[in-house]
Amino acid sequence: MPKRTMTPSEALVETLVAEGVTEVFGLVGSAFMDALDLFPDAGIRFISVAHEQAAAHAADGLARVTGRPQACIAQNGPGAANFVSAIAAAFWAHSPVVAITPETGSLGIGTGGFQELDQMPMFEAQTVFQVRVNRPERMGELARRCFYRAKLELGPTHLNIPRDYFYGDIEEEIFTTPVLGPGRPPKADIEEAVRVLSGARYPVIVSGGGVSQGDALAEVTALAEHLSAPVVNTYLHNDTFPWSHELGCGPIGYCGSKAAMRTIAKADVVLALGTRLGIFGLLPQYDMTYWPEDATLIQVDRDARQWGMSKIPALFSVADVKEYAVELLGELRKARPDPGRNEGRNETRNEARIADVAREKRAWDEELEDWSSSTNALMHPRRFLWEFTRALPGDALVTTDIGNTCSITNGYLRFDGPRQHLAALTWGNCGFAYGAALGAKVGKPAAPVFAIQGDGAWGISGMSEVMTAVREEIPVIAVVINNHEWGAEKKNQIDFYDHRFVGTDLSANPDFAKVAEAMGARGYTVEDYRDVRDVVRDAVEAAASGRPCVINAIVEGGANVLAEPFRRDALAMPTRHLEKYAHLSLS
Repeated sequence: MPKRTMTPSEALVETLVAEGVTEVFGLVGSAFMDALDLFPDAGIRFISVAHEQAAAHAADGLARVTGRPQACIAQNGPGAANFVSAIAAAFWAHSPVVAITPETGSLGIGTGGFQELDQMPMFEAQTVFQVRVNRPERMGELARRCFYRAKLELGPTHLNIPRDYFYGDIEEEIFTTPVLGPGRPPKADIEEAVRVLSGARYPVIVSGGGVSQGDALAEVTALAEHLSAPVVNTYLHNDTFPWSHELGCGPIGYCGSKAAMRTIAKADVVLALGTRLGIFGLLPQYDMTYWPEDATLIQVDRDARQWGMSKIPALFSVADVKEYAVELLGELRKARPDPGRNEGRNETRNEARIADVAREKRAWDEELEDWSSSTNALMHPRRFLWEFTRALPGDALVTTDIGNTCSITNGYLRFDGPRQHLAALTWGNCGFAYGAALGAKVGKPAAPVFAIQGDGAWGISGMSEVMTAVREEIPVIAVVINNHEWGAEKKNQIDFYDHRFVGTDLSANPDFAKVAEAMGARGYTVEDYRDVRDVVRDAVEAAASGRPCVINAIVEGGANVLAEPFRRDALAMPTRHLEKYAHLSLS
């Protein structure tokens, strides 16, 4: 396209339009107001939040459900600093978020002026690409580069702009950057995978985040069905294979599905698709060391740098998981013989594996039902989650925070489609879920969108952003699992510190339902598990009519709410030399 005369602000905004951006999340600031003024005429909706962290989480949520790069923008200095944790969450989720951060004017850099901060180092480790605009004439070029790299490497990028570089006249051309994948899988890798899988006794597929992100669920399902291979989801990726499928076993990892863990423990071949096999998601659970160390591991990921990060694969392929699954299935159909029969039994090995999965799932459901019984006057959080899961509409999207009860959701949430489960993942920052839900609801307006947070995380970001949801007419449904404590850390203080509680009490919580009503949302308080399904259904109807909702779920806290200590891998029984505190009269 020919170059045209425009301002750098126009070049930035026109680039956003060319890349399909129709919403930008942020908090208004003087540093980027010249570009902001152009948003309405460009067809871009500026969604103003209460805190910049929520803006970056919302862009992340929108990017995850649409699969396209999304943008957030902040005032220089403090505003940009508030992006950092949320961009790290996007980094570990491989989410293509473009963080736009104006900075102090070019002539003032290094002088310690108002709201001056060296913003480049803050984002260096948690972006796949970052650049400072060094001339106004390069605004369009470098903005394009950020979108291109976000698509190419599936991760957040950072565009840093001196605030005086939005002004003036430049010559610029505007066009959309291409989408390039990692390429087709090597033929030799496919041939070797066919050889290994054809001889497998009990193959198991590990379906990672790349399956959902790469829109490869149909292809992976067809592959699993041809192999009659049970499928386990990776940690907090409950939407990468449907639980309702006869081969679906649920997620492995912290507080995950015992059906999945007991199933993968039987594998002699593991086919890991679209996953880096993160270490935290493979830790022993429920007193089970379930990873089959003697199994042959075939790992497929688009990022060659993920080789050997947690497990050493026998075969590692750098490929798009969708293309890999298609090519592998085609070659298996040519090469793989009919399933063999089990000796002395009138069933094929395939039939036996399907029956085995069904037994494991029934046993896990029975265990969940038993765990969910409440002996306290309050609901056990497991009972709440059991009822909530069974009330969840099939098309619902759920964002989950980090912490005690949010982690327990890993064993409960069940989905039939991709891009339905958005979790804080291994960055594990409190305050993720509600901001991400705002973005997810913008991207999927017809679907019910739930944000699950504990009462501690709710206080960090969720509660204040209800005002955003009401003002911007984004009807998400917040679920606050309210045990009046920082539950994960209280559990650690119970298990490791002899019930010495410091900093974990949240007994002064307000009535979150009434606070929500005061903000203009619909508020519910639920204390009896028998009311959970009705409350969820009513909230779905209210949200469908355009009203944000907050469900204040009052649950039991304390020692019995979590089967596994949170971060047992990072804690040890303490050693104390108390004599040095004798002068303080400690008892």
